[in-house]
Amino acid sequence: LKILWLTLCQIHNDVEIEFLPVYTPSAEEKRNPILYANNVRKVMANALGVPVTDYTFEDCQLVMSDSQLKLPVDTCLLEFAKLARKLDLKPDKIEKELDELAESAKKVKGGMTTLETFAHYLKLPICDVVTDMFLLFAENENGTIDIREYVIALSVVSRPSKMQETIKLAFRMYESIDQTITEDDLACILKSALGVNKLDVSNLFKVIDTTQEKKISYMDFCKFSHANPDYAEEYLYPDQMTAFTDCMEKQLAATSNGFCTDFSPDLNNEDKDGTLDKKIN
Repeated sequence: LKILWLTLCQIHNDVEIEFLPVYTPSAEEKRNPILYANNVRKVMANALGVPVTDYTFEDCQLVMSDSQLKLPVDTCLLEFAKLARKLDLKPDKIEKELDELAESAKKVKGGMTTLETFAHYLKLPICDVVTDMFLLFAENENGTIDIREYVIALSVVSRPSKMQETIKLAFRMYESIDQTITEDDLACILKSALGVNKLDVSNLFKVIDTTQEKKISYMDFCKFSHANPDYAEEYLYPDQMTAFTDCMEKQLAATSNGFCTDFSPDLNNEDKDGTLDKKIN
């Protein structure tokens, strides 16, 4: 908005247009449109003097979201968001369907979901992208996932600025008849919301569970988070916070055009077989 306001305040704006040489695709590029598009993008980026990234502006919003739960450096949610785009899971459409997806996941009650069932849940055929997304959540030796973790991750990437709404949605899926959850449930919720496979929530759970009944409600969590806006830094990753903050400031320092800098992984370092090493859980 600041850039737009400053632009409107100027009587006239100078624009420089550079016409690049016509890019003629090679025989290989003619067979592979994605390769052709990537190579054209590299030529344009070199002419502009800017980096190339596979991440979108929405990914920047996800990482820089001003919420109480800051995404850690090793989050898998950026990879999840990229896969979601490949499956055409658009944020505006997803947000409208989240309640329905959550109710469907709640009915399963933590039952393990196979790849076939997961594909059916997405209303898509089994393909490489669906399989890669499934593997982000697969931690069981029998090759199954908890579909509730997928819904939580989907909620985070589709509305990064509404983390509290995601937590509320997660509580609905995990809560028992008396509308409470256990420490293990809270661990699953926050691990999925942060996109990590390990997270110690024991200290956080203890301070929220003031009655020492080994269960908490969403209202308990909500009251605590409002009273302690920095609870994540203090209870979830206090040892990582300094390194995390320094890394994020370096990665997401604003450039001259107001956008965040490139934080893509080195494509040359990706596993050639496409296997995803990191899992959300």
